[in-house]
Amino acid sequence: MSERHIIKAGQGSGRDVFEYAVLRVVPRVERGECINAGVLVYCRGQAYVGARTHLDEARLLALDPAADVAGVRAALRAVEGVCAGGEAAGQAARDDAGRRFRWLIAPRSTIVQPGPVHTGLTTDPAAEADRLLDLLVR
Repeated sequence: MSERHIIKAGQGSGRDVFEYAVLRVVPRVERGECINAGVLVYCRGQAYVGARTHLDEARLLALDPAADVAGVRAALRAVEGVCAGGEAAGQAARDDAGRRFRWLIAPRSTIVQPGPVHTGLTTDPAAEADRLLDLLVR
């Protein structure tokens, strides 16, 4: 690891550590095929958790012509609701941003699944979510 990748206390240029995971749609779990359909971003330093989603219906139906597109859209909206907090988050409404993120990235064997968690540095986690959506999903 080179010296330039090590950030010491007070040298972060106002950037905070953030974590992110890609949301994948796995229409037929037994086949293991998936498409990326969103990103989850969490930044503890800014108490931020957010999701950005984009479902490419044509790609989904190419993997499984019988896929429940409406159900997948509903699942993606539910993830966005948990991130937003408030009434849309249901039982998670009272949880802080970190707990909601950890709950959303927990492994599950449903059609919409989180990928592995990665980290980075950002000054604007909402803009980072938009950037990651464009980079990894669209």
